[in-house]
Amino acid sequence: MKMIVCIKQVPSSNEVKLDPITKTILRDGRQSVINPFDTYALEEAVRIKEKLGGSICALSMGIPAVERILRDAIACGADEGVLLSDRAFAGADTLATSYALSLGVHKIGEYRLILCGKMAIDGDTAQIGPELAQQLQIPHIVDVTEIIEIDERHIVCRKATDCGSQMVEMELPGLITVAKDINMPRLASIKGVRKSLSAPLSVYTAQQVGGDVGRLGLQGSPTQVVKTYTPQKTRECVFWPGETKEQTQKMISLLKKEKLLAEERA
Repeated sequence: MKMIVCIKQVPSSNEVKLDPITKTILRDGRQSVINPFDTYALEEAVRIKEKLGGSICALSMGIPAVERILRDAIACGADEGVLLSDRAFAGADTLATSYALSLGVHKIGEYRLILCGKMAIDGDTAQIGPELAQQLQIPHIVDVTEIIEIDERHIVCRKATDCGSQMVEMELPGLITVAKDINMPRLASIKGVRKSLSAPLSVYTAQQVGGDVGRLGLQGSPTQVVKTYTPQKTRECVFWPGETKEQTQKMISLLKKEKLLAEERA
């Protein structure tokens, strides 16, 4: 079974720097890691390959340094990597990103299943998987917690819902996004690391994948960040000496005062 796993690089710490003009994340390959949710998608693909055979292609879009991230994915079980890297891709929102990834999928060619992490920890939108499926005009299942049955023609999954879980069957080719409860990702083996050093990794520009520049990057992003800031948190601690009855009366008075203020603001 030919599978594609979408991989994203995310900051390795909470200290994220933003471009002061575009308001997009400044990505430094030296300080990035594989998006944790994508490691679950990769592990699930490896388990499917161990069961059914086939191959796995790791697909990503980003700066040239993302090649290291893709080789990490190969070390953990992928067979090859494809990187979309071009200034034309920079500053993309989820719509422009899914369009770019769809071009990468078409460049890779035949596939039966695309696996994505449920979401990326830097954006938390959980939109890329469904939007990519829409771009490719294939069915999809989101928030998958278990693959119950799979072959070349169909897949049966258990997915999380607001009310519990649901069993869903889907014809292939298709796309799934996986939750972190689905498995425990393996560590790279020495054999895998050695394989990753010489495994095939292709890098394509926007022109090479036939991209419409008007649909890529900032230019192709209908949603843009206009302002970012860190919320200011203020705390005040008041100590009330005295007996319990006296403290209780003070608390009641404070709550009444807060209620009046809230009503005035409303």
